[in-house]
Amino acid sequence: MARNINIPQIKVLESRIDLPGMPVIMSAMEEWINGFRKYRKCRMMVISGFHGIWEAHKDPAFRAVLNAADLWVPDGIAPVFIARLKGMPAVERTPGAEIMEAFFKLANKKGYSSFFYGDSEETLLALKGNLGKKYPGHKIAGLYSPPFRQLTPEEDEEILKMINESHADVLWVGLGLPKQERWIDEHKERLQIPIAAGVGAAFLFLSGKVKRVPARIGKYGLEWLWRLSQEPRKLWRRALIDGPLFIGHVLLDLAGLKKYD
Repeated sequence: MARNINIPQIKVLESRIDLPGMPVIMSAMEEWINGFRKYRKCRMMVISGFHGIWEAHKDPAFRAVLNAADLWVPDGIAPVFIARLKGMPAVERTPGAEIMEAFFKLANKKGYSSFFYGDSEETLLALKGNLGKKYPGHKIAGLYSPPFRQLTPEEDEEILKMINESHADVLWVGLGLPKQERWIDEHKERLQIPIAAGVGAAFLFLSGKVKRVPARIGKYGLEWLWRLSQEPRKLWRRALIDGPLFIGHVLLDLAGLKKYD
């Protein structure tokens, strides 16, 4: 299952967003895991809303990376609202943390495993503790917090070897967008893992280090405001500058005043 299979899509500022819903996402992940021995292909999942679309709009090379993913699902509310305006009322957002938890529930029954790459060692250890208590049937194949600097070629090879030798079913990458997507794209031909997914801040949410948005707030599209109140230094520019610019371009597109091919 990938982009060429019959999953609804919308095009936003030249980016192609898939709209599969959680059951289809889980079905796709199972299919990729079960088919890995035959196809030996690492599948790339992008999980992002307006942030990914906006970064892709500004950088055509990055847009090509995201559009080449096997699945790009809407983490935020912006693509969902746009889809509803285009006549798809049943579309729902699929946040990265919720995708991870849905997979852990599945893995808890079937024994699938995960490798976690990114964030701090403290976050990863807290994440490991929480998941071990909640999903004992889900196997943690490995965790690694990379240094906050450019890796040497030797270090990069060692990390790749460590991930491959873990034989994980899913590699969750929490380096933040766009770094995590670029990393997956650069390594996917050598990754011997069925799935690699960029999940941004989801490690922080599932470790308990950052409080998740209440369900009602997320449902009405106000997660950006909640996140801004929790991490203002990190997110002020995205929320107060990039967000309005993104909305302006989308409105021009929807009104037919500017065309994005």
